[in-house]
Amino acid sequence: MGDITLNHEHMRKLYLELASFENRGVTIWLEGYPSDSESVAGELSLNEDGSYMRDYIFDEGVLKEVHFDKVRKN
Repeated sequence: MGDITLNHEHMRKLYLELASFENRGVTIWLEGYPSDSESVAGELSLNEDGSYMRDYIFDEGVLKEVHFDKVRKN
């Protein structure tokens, strides 16, 4: 039960972090497609066995996009 609570708290923090980005006009992408904070937090919570890489895209020093791409092992 402790792991479930910790995972839930982690996803809640992720959602809040991404929502704050969205509120500042930063777009969020998941696997190459436009997404949103709720969808990304939900997808990452469902795919506990997969790892996602986070990329920050800046334009002239201003954060414009955050990309989440699944890391695949060959």
